[in-house]
Amino acid sequence: MSAVDTAWLRMDRPTNLMVITGIMFFEGDIDYDKLRRVMEQRLLKHARFKQRVVRNGTNAAWEADPDFDITNHLHRVALPAPADKGELETMVNELISIPMDFSKPLWQFYVVENYQGGSVLVARIHHCIADGIALIQVLLGLTDKEEQGTTAAEVKKPRFLADEREPDDPFMRLYKPVAKMYAGMLKSYAKVLGTSYGLMSNPGKLAEYTQTGLGLGQGLARLAAMPADPRTKFKGKLSTTKRIAWSESLPLPEVKHVGKALGCSINDVLLSCVAGALRSYLLERGQKVDGLTIRASVPVNLRPENKLDKLGNYFGLVFLPLPIGVANPIERVYEVKRRMEEIKGGYDAIITLGLLSVVGSLPNMIEQPAIEYFSTKSTAVMTNVPGPREPIYMAGAKVHDLQFWVPQSGEIGMGVSILSYNDRVNFGVMTDKKLVPDPARIIDGFAAEFEKLVLATLLSVLDCPPDPELAELHLGVLRMQAGEV
Repeated sequence: MSAVDTAWLRMDRPTNLMVITGIMFFEGDIDYDKLRRVMEQRLLKHARFKQRVVRNGTNAAWEADPDFDITNHLHRVALPAPADKGELETMVNELISIPMDFSKPLWQFYVVENYQGGSVLVARIHHCIADGIALIQVLLGLTDKEEQGTTAAEVKKPRFLADEREPDDPFMRLYKPVAKMYAGMLKSYAKVLGTSYGLMSNPGKLAEYTQTGLGLGQGLARLAAMPADPRTKFKGKLSTTKRIAWSESLPLPEVKHVGKALGCSINDVLLSCVAGALRSYLLERGQKVDGLTIRASVPVNLRPENKLDKLGNYFGLVFLPLPIGVANPIERVYEVKRRMEEIKGGYDAIITLGLLSVVGSLPNMIEQPAIEYFSTKSTAVMTNVPGPREPIYMAGAKVHDLQFWVPQSGEIGMGVSILSYNDRVNFGVMTDKKLVPDPARIIDGFAAEFEKLVLATLLSVLDCPPDPELAELHLGVLRMQAGEV
Protein backbone atom coordinates (compact mmCIF):
# COMPACT_ATOMS: atom_id res chain seq x y z
CA MET A 1 0.00 0.00 0.00
CA SER A 2 1.32 3.45 -0.85
CA ALA A 3 2.37 5.76 1.97
CA VAL A 4 -0.47 8.18 1.23
CA ASP A 5 -3.09 5.41 1.23
CA THR A 6 -1.57 4.08 4.46
CA ALA A 7 -1.96 7.52 6.00
CA TRP A 8 -5.69 7.50 5.17
CA LEU A 9 -6.00 3.96 6.51
CA ARG A 10 -4.51 4.96 9.85
CA MET A 11 -6.73 8.04 10.16
CA ASP A 12 -9.64 5.69 10.82
CA ARG A 13 -10.92 6.09 14.39
CA PRO A 14 -14.26 5.53 16.18
CA THR A 15 -15.10 9.25 16.10
CA ASN A 16 -14.25 9.64 12.40
CA LEU A 17 -14.41 6.60 10.15
CA MET A 18 -12.51 7.06 6.87
CA VAL A 19 -15.39 5.77 4.74
CA ILE A 20 -16.92 7.49 1.71
CA THR A 21 -20.68 6.95 1.52
CA GLY A 22 -22.83 7.45 -1.57
CA ILE A 23 -26.38 6.84 -2.76
CA MET A 24 -27.81 6.15 -6.22
CA PHE A 25 -31.54 6.69 -6.60
CA PHE A 26 -33.23 4.70 -9.40
CA GLU A 27 -36.42 5.30 -11.33
CA GLY A 28 -38.24 2.05 -10.77
CA ASP A 29 -36.86 -1.22 -9.46
CA ILE A 30 -33.35 -2.50 -10.10
CA ASP A 31 -32.86 -6.21 -10.79
CA TYR A 32 -30.64 -7.54 -7.99
CA ASP A 33 -29.35 -10.54 -9.95
CA LYS A 34 -28.53 -8.37 -12.94
CA LEU A 35 -26.77 -5.87 -10.70
CA ARG A 36 -24.72 -8.67 -9.17
CA ARG A 37 -23.59 -9.81 -12.63
CA VAL A 38 -22.62 -6.24 -13.55
CA MET A 39 -20.56 -5.93 -10.40
CA GLU A 40 -18.86 -9.28 -10.96
CA GLN A 41 -17.93 -8.27 -14.51
CA ARG A 42 -16.97 -4.65 -13.95
CA LEU A 43 -16.20 -3.93 -10.31
CA LEU A 44 -14.32 -7.09 -9.49
CA LYS A 45 -11.97 -6.68 -12.44
CA HIS A 46 -10.31 -4.15 -10.13
CA ALA A 47 -8.23 -6.47 -7.95
CA ARG A 48 -8.47 -4.05 -5.03
CA PHE A 49 -12.13 -4.94 -4.47
CA LYS A 50 -11.18 -8.59 -3.82
CA GLN A 51 -8.26 -7.71 -1.52
CA ARG A 52 -8.12 -7.10 2.21
CA VAL A 53 -5.67 -5.05 4.25
CA VAL A 54 -2.89 -6.64 6.24
CA ARG A 55 -0.74 -4.63 8.63
CA ASN A 56 2.84 -5.19 9.63
CA GLY A 57 4.20 -2.64 12.05
CA THR A 58 4.18 0.77 10.37
CA ASN A 59 3.39 -0.71 6.95
CA ALA A 60 0.22 -1.97 5.30
CA ALA A 61 -0.29 -4.14 2.23
CA TRP A 62 -3.03 -5.60 0.07
CA GLU A 63 -3.56 -9.35 -0.17
CA ALA A 64 -6.19 -11.42 -1.93
CA ASP A 65 -9.06 -12.45 0.34
CA PRO A 66 -8.99 -16.28 0.13
CA ASP A 67 -12.62 -16.46 1.20
CA PHE A 68 -13.96 -13.66 -0.98
CA ASP A 69 -17.68 -13.92 -1.65
CA ILE A 70 -19.56 -11.06 -3.28
CA THR A 71 -22.64 -11.82 -1.17
CA ASN A 72 -20.67 -10.58 1.85
CA HIS A 73 -20.53 -7.16 0.16
CA LEU A 74 -23.75 -6.85 -1.85
CA HIS A 75 -26.81 -6.93 0.41
CA ARG A 76 -30.57 -6.69 -0.09
CA VAL A 77 -32.45 -4.68 2.53
CA ALA A 78 -35.94 -3.28 2.98
CA LEU A 79 -37.04 -0.14 4.76
CA PRO A 80 -39.87 -0.14 7.31
CA ALA A 81 -43.10 1.54 6.23
CA PRO A 82 -43.70 4.12 4.90
CA ALA A 83 -40.24 3.60 3.30
CA ASP A 84 -39.79 7.32 2.71
CA LYS A 85 -36.88 9.74 3.05
CA GLY A 86 -37.00 9.60 6.85
CA GLU A 87 -36.59 5.83 6.92
CA LEU A 88 -33.73 5.97 4.39
CA GLU A 89 -31.98 8.65 6.45
CA THR A 90 -32.30 6.48 9.55
CA MET A 91 -30.79 3.51 7.73
CA VAL A 92 -27.84 5.51 6.37
CA ASN A 93 -27.28 7.15 9.76
CA GLU A 94 -26.95 3.69 11.30
CA LEU A 95 -24.57 2.49 8.58
CA ILE A 96 -22.16 5.42 8.66
CA SER A 97 -21.29 4.83 12.31
CA ILE A 98 -20.42 1.14 11.81
CA PRO A 99 -16.68 0.42 11.32
CA MET A 100 -15.61 -1.68 8.35
CA ASP A 101 -14.71 -5.36 8.84
CA PHE A 102 -10.96 -5.42 8.20
CA SER A 103 -10.95 -9.18 7.73
CA LYS A 104 -12.62 -8.58 4.35
CA PRO A 105 -12.23 -6.12 1.45
CA LEU A 106 -13.24 -2.66 2.68
CA TRP A 107 -16.46 -2.00 0.79
CA GLN A 108 -20.18 -2.67 1.18
CA PHE A 109 -23.18 -2.09 -1.15
CA TYR A 110 -26.81 -2.20 0.01
CA VAL A 111 -29.74 -2.51 -2.41
CA VAL A 112 -32.91 -0.96 -0.96
CA GLU A 113 -35.78 -2.33 -3.03
CA ASN A 114 -38.77 -0.42 -1.67
CA TYR A 115 -37.96 3.30 -1.66
CA GLN A 116 -40.64 5.66 -3.01
CA GLY A 117 -41.68 3.32 -5.82
CA GLY A 118 -38.10 2.60 -6.88
CA SER A 119 -34.78 1.29 -5.65
CA VAL A 120 -31.72 2.79 -3.97
CA LEU A 121 -28.10 1.64 -3.90
CA VAL A 122 -26.11 2.69 -0.84
CA ALA A 123 -22.33 2.33 -1.22
CA ARG A 124 -19.65 2.47 1.48
CA ILE A 125 -15.99 2.36 0.44
CA HIS A 126 -12.96 2.95 2.64
CA HIS A 127 -10.84 5.98 1.75
CA CYS A 128 -7.62 3.94 1.63
CA ILE A 129 -8.90 2.24 -1.55
CA ALA A 130 -9.16 5.47 -3.52
CA ASP A 131 -10.09 9.14 -3.44
CA GLY A 132 -13.48 10.51 -4.51
CA ILE A 133 -12.42 11.27 -8.07
CA ALA A 134 -11.22 7.70 -8.66
CA LEU A 135 -14.25 6.15 -6.96
CA ILE A 136 -16.62 8.18 -9.13
CA GLN A 137 -14.88 6.67 -12.15
CA VAL A 138 -15.20 3.17 -10.69
CA LEU A 139 -18.91 3.64 -10.08
CA LEU A 140 -19.41 5.14 -13.54
CA GLY A 141 -17.71 2.03 -14.90
CA LEU A 142 -20.71 0.09 -13.56
CA THR A 143 -23.14 2.26 -15.53
CA ASP A 144 -24.18 2.71 -19.15
CA LYS A 145 -25.43 5.63 -21.20
CA GLU A 146 -28.33 3.55 -22.50
CA GLU A 147 -30.84 1.26 -20.81
CA GLN A 148 -29.72 -1.80 -22.79
CA GLY A 149 -26.13 -1.37 -21.61
CA THR A 150 -23.08 -3.10 -23.02
CA THR A 151 -21.64 -6.57 -22.89
CA ALA A 152 -18.67 -7.42 -20.69
CA ALA A 153 -16.39 -7.47 -23.75
CA GLU A 154 -17.50 -3.97 -24.74
CA VAL A 155 -16.81 -2.38 -21.35
CA LYS A 156 -13.70 -0.25 -21.61
CA LYS A 157 -11.16 0.26 -18.87
CA PRO A 158 -12.32 3.16 -16.64
CA ARG A 159 -10.40 6.38 -17.12
CA PHE A 160 -10.51 9.58 -15.12
CA LEU A 161 -12.55 12.08 -17.16
CA ALA A 162 -10.18 15.00 -16.61
CA ASP A 163 -11.58 17.02 -19.49
CA GLU A 164 -15.22 16.69 -18.48
CA ARG A 165 -15.12 18.98 -15.47
CA GLU A 166 -16.78 22.36 -15.65
CA PRO A 167 -14.50 24.65 -17.68
CA ASP A 168 -14.51 27.35 -15.01
CA ASP A 169 -13.58 25.03 -12.15
CA PRO A 170 -10.80 27.10 -10.52
CA PHE A 171 -9.11 24.20 -8.77
CA MET A 172 -8.70 22.12 -11.93
CA ARG A 173 -7.72 25.15 -13.97
CA LEU A 174 -4.99 26.06 -11.52
CA TYR A 175 -3.67 22.71 -10.47
CA LYS A 176 -3.83 20.71 -13.69
CA PRO A 177 -0.44 22.05 -14.87
CA VAL A 178 0.95 21.40 -11.39
CA ALA A 179 -0.37 17.84 -11.41
CA LYS A 180 1.69 17.03 -14.49
CA MET A 181 4.92 17.79 -12.66
CA TYR A 182 3.74 16.59 -9.26
CA ALA A 183 5.18 13.07 -9.46
CA GLY A 184 8.85 13.99 -9.68
CA MET A 185 8.56 16.96 -7.36
CA LEU A 186 6.70 15.00 -4.67
CA LYS A 187 9.37 12.33 -4.77
CA SER A 188 12.14 14.81 -4.02
CA TYR A 189 9.97 16.68 -1.52
CA ALA A 190 9.12 13.50 0.40
CA LYS A 191 12.80 12.56 0.42
CA VAL A 192 13.68 15.89 2.02
CA LEU A 193 11.00 15.57 4.69
CA GLY A 194 11.87 11.93 5.27
CA THR A 195 15.46 12.81 6.09
CA SER A 196 14.47 15.67 8.35
CA TYR A 197 11.02 15.48 9.85
CA GLY A 198 12.10 18.36 12.07
CA LEU A 199 11.57 20.71 9.14
CA MET A 200 8.04 21.15 10.45
CA SER A 201 9.48 23.21 13.28
CA ASN A 202 11.89 25.08 10.99
CA PRO A 203 10.19 25.08 7.56
CA GLY A 204 12.37 27.85 6.19
CA LYS A 205 15.15 25.30 5.70
CA LEU A 206 13.03 23.54 3.09
CA ALA A 207 13.90 26.25 0.58
CA GLU A 208 17.58 25.26 0.89
CA TYR A 209 16.80 21.73 -0.27
CA THR A 210 14.33 22.37 -3.07
CA GLN A 211 15.45 23.33 -6.55
CA THR A 212 12.01 24.07 -7.89
CA GLY A 213 11.70 27.68 -6.75
CA LEU A 214 7.95 27.18 -6.20
CA GLY A 215 7.87 28.59 -2.70
CA LEU A 216 7.23 25.28 -0.97
CA GLY A 217 9.22 26.34 2.07
CA GLN A 218 7.23 29.54 2.46
CA GLY A 219 4.00 27.61 2.01
CA LEU A 220 4.91 25.11 4.71
CA ALA A 221 5.89 27.95 7.03
CA ARG A 222 2.55 29.64 6.45
CA LEU A 223 0.62 26.42 7.12
CA ALA A 224 2.61 25.78 10.29
CA ALA A 225 1.87 29.31 11.52
CA MET A 226 -1.83 29.20 10.61
CA PRO A 227 -3.90 29.68 13.80
CA ALA A 228 -6.54 27.20 14.88
CA ASP A 229 -10.07 27.83 13.65
CA PRO A 230 -12.36 29.66 16.11
CA ARG A 231 -14.66 27.70 18.39
CA THR A 232 -18.23 27.57 17.08
CA LYS A 233 -21.22 25.22 17.35
CA PHE A 234 -19.50 23.23 14.59
CA LYS A 235 -16.29 22.52 16.48
CA GLY A 236 -15.73 20.58 19.71
CA LYS A 237 -15.26 17.15 21.23
CA LEU A 238 -16.63 14.46 18.91
CA SER A 239 -18.89 11.50 19.63
CA THR A 240 -19.01 8.18 17.77
CA THR A 241 -22.34 8.92 16.07
CA LYS A 242 -22.83 10.75 12.78
CA ARG A 243 -25.86 12.30 11.12
CA ILE A 244 -26.43 12.91 7.41
CA ALA A 245 -28.82 14.99 5.34
CA TRP A 246 -29.19 15.76 1.65
CA SER A 247 -30.85 18.45 -0.40
CA GLU A 248 -33.31 18.69 -3.22
CA SER A 249 -31.38 19.39 -6.41
CA LEU A 250 -30.64 22.89 -7.67
CA PRO A 251 -30.81 23.46 -11.44
CA LEU A 252 -27.22 23.78 -12.69
CA PRO A 253 -28.15 26.17 -15.57
CA GLU A 254 -29.55 28.63 -13.01
CA VAL A 255 -26.32 28.45 -11.01
CA LYS A 256 -24.37 29.12 -14.20
CA HIS A 257 -26.58 32.09 -15.10
CA VAL A 258 -26.12 33.66 -11.67
CA GLY A 259 -22.37 33.16 -11.86
CA LYS A 260 -22.22 34.70 -15.31
CA ALA A 261 -24.32 37.69 -14.25
CA LEU A 262 -22.04 38.31 -11.28
CA GLY A 263 -18.82 37.63 -13.15
CA CYS A 264 -18.04 34.70 -10.85
CA SER A 265 -17.49 30.96 -11.26
CA ILE A 266 -20.00 28.25 -10.45
CA ASN A 267 -17.85 27.30 -7.47
CA ASP A 268 -17.93 30.87 -6.17
CA VAL A 269 -21.73 30.80 -6.22
CA LEU A 270 -22.02 27.37 -4.58
CA LEU A 271 -19.43 28.04 -1.88
CA SER A 272 -21.14 31.34 -1.08
CA CYS A 273 -24.41 29.44 -0.55
CA VAL A 274 -22.58 27.04 1.77
CA ALA A 275 -21.19 29.95 3.79
CA GLY A 276 -24.65 31.54 3.97
CA ALA A 277 -26.27 28.31 5.16
CA LEU A 278 -23.67 27.83 7.90
CA ARG A 279 -24.14 31.48 8.92
CA SER A 280 -27.92 31.03 9.20
CA TYR A 281 -27.52 27.88 11.32
CA LEU A 282 -25.22 29.65 13.78
CA LEU A 283 -27.54 32.66 14.00
CA GLU A 284 -30.51 30.39 14.77
CA ARG A 285 -28.53 29.05 17.73
CA GLY A 286 -27.68 32.46 19.09
CA GLN A 287 -24.02 32.58 18.07
CA LYS A 288 -22.45 35.90 17.12
CA VAL A 289 -21.18 35.82 13.55
CA ASP A 290 -20.06 39.39 12.90
CA GLY A 291 -16.66 39.23 11.23
CA LEU A 292 -16.53 35.44 11.67
CA THR A 293 -14.40 33.34 9.31
CA ILE A 294 -14.09 29.56 9.48
CA ARG A 295 -11.94 27.42 7.20
CA ALA A 296 -12.92 24.48 5.05
CA SER A 297 -10.38 21.86 3.98
CA VAL A 298 -10.95 21.48 0.25
CA PRO A 299 -9.48 18.48 -1.64
CA VAL A 300 -7.62 19.38 -4.84
CA ASN A 301 -6.95 16.75 -7.49
CA LEU A 302 -3.21 16.25 -8.14
CA ARG A 303 -3.53 13.05 -10.15
CA PRO A 304 -0.66 12.95 -12.68
CA GLU A 305 -1.28 11.95 -16.28
CA ASN A 306 0.13 8.43 -15.76
CA LYS A 307 -2.26 7.81 -12.82
CA LEU A 308 -5.53 8.89 -14.42
CA ASP A 309 -6.97 5.37 -14.45
CA LYS A 310 -5.51 4.16 -11.14
CA LEU A 311 -7.05 3.66 -7.72
CA GLY A 312 -5.41 5.24 -4.68
CA ASN A 313 -5.32 8.78 -3.30
CA TYR A 314 -3.76 11.55 -5.35
CA PHE A 315 -5.02 14.79 -3.87
CA GLY A 316 -3.88 17.50 -1.52
CA LEU A 317 -5.81 20.02 0.57
CA VAL A 318 -6.18 23.77 0.52
CA PHE A 319 -7.67 25.75 3.40
CA LEU A 320 -10.47 28.03 2.19
CA PRO A 321 -11.63 30.78 4.59
CA LEU A 322 -15.44 31.00 4.42
CA PRO A 323 -16.84 34.51 5.03
CA ILE A 324 -19.52 33.54 7.56
CA GLY A 325 -19.60 37.11 8.88
CA VAL A 326 -20.78 38.62 5.57
CA ALA A 327 -24.58 38.97 5.53
CA ASN A 328 -25.19 40.35 2.04
CA PRO A 329 -25.45 37.45 -0.45
CA ILE A 330 -23.84 39.28 -3.38
CA GLU A 331 -21.10 40.76 -1.25
CA ARG A 332 -20.46 37.26 0.10
CA VAL A 333 -20.03 35.83 -3.43
CA TYR A 334 -17.45 38.50 -4.24
CA GLU A 335 -15.66 37.85 -0.97
CA VAL A 336 -15.53 34.11 -1.70
CA LYS A 337 -14.15 34.89 -5.14
CA ARG A 338 -11.49 37.18 -3.66
CA ARG A 339 -10.40 34.56 -1.15
CA MET A 340 -10.31 31.88 -3.81
CA GLU A 341 -8.01 34.09 -5.87
CA GLU A 342 -5.69 34.47 -2.88
CA ILE A 343 -5.13 30.73 -2.52
CA LYS A 344 -4.80 30.01 -6.23
CA GLY A 345 -1.12 30.83 -6.46
CA GLY A 346 -0.10 28.74 -3.46
CA TYR A 347 1.10 25.19 -3.14
CA ASP A 348 -0.88 24.05 -0.10
CA ALA A 349 -2.24 21.05 -2.00
CA ILE A 350 1.22 19.78 -2.96
CA ILE A 351 2.54 20.38 0.54
CA THR A 352 -0.30 18.52 2.27
CA LEU A 353 -0.01 15.59 -0.15
CA GLY A 354 3.73 15.49 0.50
CA LEU A 355 3.16 15.52 4.24
CA LEU A 356 0.66 12.67 3.96
CA SER A 357 3.22 10.69 1.96
CA VAL A 358 5.77 11.23 4.71
CA VAL A 359 3.59 10.59 7.77
CA GLY A 360 2.18 7.47 6.10
CA SER A 361 5.72 6.08 6.09
CA LEU A 362 6.37 6.92 9.73
CA PRO A 363 5.08 5.29 12.93
CA ASN A 364 1.46 5.92 13.84
CA MET A 365 2.56 7.75 16.99
CA ILE A 366 3.96 10.48 14.70
CA GLU A 367 1.06 10.51 12.24
CA GLN A 368 -1.71 10.98 14.79
CA PRO A 369 -0.32 14.21 16.34
CA ALA A 370 0.26 15.58 12.83
CA ILE A 371 -3.35 14.84 11.83
CA GLU A 372 -4.63 16.37 15.08
CA TYR A 373 -2.51 19.45 14.46
CA PHE A 374 -3.85 20.09 10.97
CA SER A 375 -7.44 19.23 11.90
CA THR A 376 -7.45 22.22 14.26
CA LYS A 377 -6.92 24.48 11.24
CA SER A 378 -10.37 23.90 9.75
CA THR A 379 -13.97 23.35 10.81
CA ALA A 380 -15.24 21.32 7.86
CA VAL A 381 -14.16 19.22 4.91
CA MET A 382 -15.79 20.45 1.72
CA THR A 383 -15.59 18.82 -1.69
CA ASN A 384 -17.12 19.40 -5.12
CA VAL A 385 -17.19 16.40 -7.47
CA PRO A 386 -18.56 16.57 -11.03
CA GLY A 387 -20.83 13.72 -11.99
CA PRO A 388 -22.19 12.73 -15.42
CA ARG A 389 -23.81 15.48 -17.45
CA GLU A 390 -26.30 13.09 -19.04
CA PRO A 391 -28.59 10.44 -17.50
CA ILE A 392 -26.97 7.07 -16.82
CA TYR A 393 -28.24 3.53 -16.26
CA MET A 394 -27.08 0.73 -13.98
CA ALA A 395 -28.15 -2.85 -14.64
CA GLY A 396 -30.88 -1.47 -16.92
CA ALA A 397 -32.32 0.91 -14.28
CA LYS A 398 -32.17 4.67 -14.86
CA VAL A 399 -30.29 6.64 -12.22
CA HIS A 400 -32.58 9.45 -11.08
CA ASP A 401 -30.17 11.16 -8.70
CA LEU A 402 -26.83 10.87 -6.88
CA GLN A 403 -25.65 11.87 -3.40
CA PHE A 404 -22.49 11.31 -1.39
CA TRP A 405 -20.87 12.24 1.91
CA VAL A 406 -17.19 12.94 2.49
CA PRO A 407 -15.52 11.63 5.68
CA GLN A 408 -13.71 13.93 8.11
CA SER A 409 -10.34 13.40 9.77
CA GLY A 410 -8.91 14.18 13.19
CA GLU A 411 -11.18 16.45 15.21
CA ILE A 412 -13.16 17.85 12.24
CA GLY A 413 -16.86 17.24 12.81
CA MET A 414 -18.54 18.31 9.56
CA GLY A 415 -18.33 17.40 5.89
CA VAL A 416 -20.06 19.24 3.03
CA SER A 417 -20.33 17.47 -0.33
CA ILE A 418 -21.40 19.01 -3.64
CA LEU A 419 -22.15 16.72 -6.59
CA SER A 420 -23.50 17.59 -10.03
CA TYR A 421 -25.51 15.16 -12.14
CA ASN A 422 -27.65 15.59 -15.24
CA ASP A 423 -27.75 19.41 -15.05
CA ARG A 424 -28.59 19.39 -11.32
CA VAL A 425 -26.51 20.16 -8.23
CA ASN A 426 -26.91 18.30 -4.94
CA PHE A 427 -25.64 19.13 -1.44
CA GLY A 428 -24.92 16.58 1.25
CA VAL A 429 -23.92 17.26 4.86
CA MET A 430 -22.46 14.88 7.44
CA THR A 431 -22.10 16.09 11.02
CA ASP A 432 -21.19 14.78 14.44
CA LYS A 433 -24.44 14.19 16.33
CA LYS A 434 -23.08 15.76 19.50
CA LEU A 435 -22.21 19.03 17.72
CA VAL A 436 -24.94 19.27 15.08
CA PRO A 437 -27.80 16.83 15.70
CA ASP A 438 -29.95 18.36 12.95
CA PRO A 439 -27.91 18.73 9.72
CA ALA A 440 -31.16 19.04 7.75
CA ARG A 441 -31.36 22.62 9.07
CA ILE A 442 -28.08 23.37 7.29
CA ILE A 443 -29.33 21.64 4.14
CA ASP A 444 -32.46 23.79 4.13
CA GLY A 445 -30.23 26.84 4.17
CA PHE A 446 -28.53 26.01 0.85
CA ALA A 447 -31.65 26.45 -1.26
CA ALA A 448 -32.72 29.50 0.75
CA GLU A 449 -29.35 31.19 0.22
CA PHE A 450 -29.43 30.45 -3.49
CA GLU A 451 -32.93 31.93 -3.76
CA LYS A 452 -31.69 35.10 -2.05
CA LEU A 453 -28.79 35.27 -4.46
CA VAL A 454 -31.03 34.80 -7.51
CA LEU A 455 -33.42 37.46 -6.27
CA ALA A 456 -30.65 39.90 -5.43
CA THR A 457 -29.09 39.36 -8.85
CA LEU A 458 -32.39 39.87 -10.71
CA LEU A 459 -33.13 43.04 -8.79
CA SER A 460 -29.74 44.52 -9.58
CA VAL A 461 -28.68 46.28 -12.74
CA LEU A 462 -27.15 43.52 -14.83
CA ASP A 463 -25.25 45.67 -17.32
CA CYS A 464 -22.75 46.54 -14.58
CA PRO A 465 -21.51 44.79 -11.42
CA PRO A 466 -24.43 44.45 -8.97
CA ASP A 467 -24.49 46.84 -6.03
CA PRO A 468 -24.51 44.81 -2.78
CA GLU A 469 -26.09 47.64 -0.75
CA LEU A 470 -28.89 48.09 -3.30
CA ALA A 471 -29.51 44.34 -3.38
CA GLU A 472 -29.70 44.22 0.42
CA LEU A 473 -32.21 47.07 0.39
CA HIS A 474 -34.40 45.22 -2.13
CA LEU A 475 -34.18 42.03 -0.06
CA GLY A 476 -35.16 43.92 3.09
CA VAL A 477 -38.24 45.35 1.42
CA LEU A 478 -39.29 41.93 0.11
CA ARG A 479 -38.78 40.34 3.52
CA MET A 480 -41.00 42.98 5.11
CA GLN A 481 -43.66 42.38 2.46
CA ALA A 482 -43.45 38.65 3.15
CA GLY A 483 -43.82 39.23 6.87
CA GLU A 484 -40.38 37.85 7.74
CA VAL A 485 -39.40 41.00 9.67
